[in-house]
Amino acid sequence: MRRGTMQGRLIGLAIAAVAAGGALAGPAAAAEPTCTNAAVTCVTGTAADGSTYKAEVPSPWNGTLLLYSHGYRPPIGPNPPADTWGSRPVADELLARGYALAGSSYATNGWAVESALRDQIDLLNRFERRFGKPRRSIAWGESMGGMITAGLVERHPRRFDGALPFCGILGGAVGLWNQNLDLEYAIKTLLAADPNPAVSVPASQLELVHVSDWQANVARANAAVAAAQATPEGRARLALAAALFNLPDWYEPGTARPARGDYAERQRQEFLALQFQLAFIFGFRQDVEQRAGGNPSWNTGVDYSRLLARSGSRDVVGAMYRQSTLDLRADLRRLATAPRVRADGRATRYLIRNVVYDGRIRVPVLTVHTTADGLVVSPHERAYRDTVRRAGRERLLKQLWLDRPGHCSYTDEETLQALDVLEQRLDRGRWPRRGAGPAFVGYEPPPFLRPFDLAWPRSNGRQG
Repeated sequence: MRRGTMQGRLIGLAIAAVAAGGALAGPAAAAEPTCTNAAVTCVTGTAADGSTYKAEVPSPWNGTLLLYSHGYRPPIGPNPPADTWGSRPVADELLARGYALAGSSYATNGWAVESALRDQIDLLNRFERRFGKPRRSIAWGESMGGMITAGLVERHPRRFDGALPFCGILGGAVGLWNQNLDLEYAIKTLLAADPNPAVSVPASQLELVHVSDWQANVARANAAVAAAQATPEGRARLALAAALFNLPDWYEPGTARPARGDYAERQRQEFLALQFQLAFIFGFRQDVEQRAGGNPSWNTGVDYSRLLARSGSRDVVGAMYRQSTLDLRADLRRLATAPRVRADGRATRYLIRNVVYDGRIRVPVLTVHTTADGLVVSPHERAYRDTVRRAGRERLLKQLWLDRPGHCSYTDEETLQALDVLEQRLDRGRWPRRGAGPAFVGYEPPPFLRPFDLAWPRSNGRQG
């Protein structure tokens, strides 16, 4: 059974809320989680900060606790309790195998990394007081929850035995939002130069940082991008913007990967991925800035020509420009000379705390990602691997790949297979030689073009 892309559906709902006039506001109070399995001891409650939590412990319990961190929930609407562990069928199978499960809703929706890191440890403490210290504790989660998972085991290595981040934002918060800024900057700079008013006027009004009205900002971005896709010149510029983000050129689930030489289809797939990103990068930045106390991102000192030279889709850019009347070198000069964005130091430090990695992992970490993730792009995994390598901890890291499009697009069976691989590493002290399952493949992702981490020597977000 193929899992649905829950994170994608949530972002899609947020995009729909733009048209409906939805507000970027704190979530409504959440009801406490419910318990339905009479054969399992279940504990629910609400913490002092308003987060809800749930723990399920089967009898007999095998002594292993899986602490689940859920993914990003748009900062609109209710904040539901963490009640499904990503997939209810997976949860029921894990309970049948003797695993205990626990998870928190976090105190808020949106970029709730700070409260998540606190709420998950608070829940672990509650669990230990109620059920005793687990023989083995494994952190796991998906999307932003994968990011939180990696943060938990780096900051609290004595509390966990292993980690399993799925489709995680593993390039870290500063790298992610700098990457988002690069895409915003390219869209505004390039599309505002378009002679077509339907493109240039909405693009020229875009707010890159210090976002004041997220709905209006996303609406302008959608209008400019949709109009640009209708012309050869607009498609060329969108291809350049996508290349600076390393957006995948395969987006639609259930389709075959486009042929390498089918540049038109590859660009169309990039456009679909780009549309998926707009609410996040042009809208939800407002929530991040409110939490951080300013703009945490910058592109001062960035050479976009050098970034393009390292992009995995630079060939699409070349092909699209050849099919247009535009000069690629002229557009790269536009990117080089347009006004740059400086960060607010306090806000950057907030993102470093919530969260950026130093790579000094002390427990085994197994990551799982699709090769063509349209939201959290595959270079995040390469950035994390490079960070762990420079910290000298590569033997503790293994990365698994599924060759398909989609964000967090994996089956329940693949979820369980990945957990089995991590358990074998914990039991035997070495990673198993045979693969996790027939769907997993070898893959080398493109580089993360502007990494930022705390490993030595540090990546500083200027160039990759």
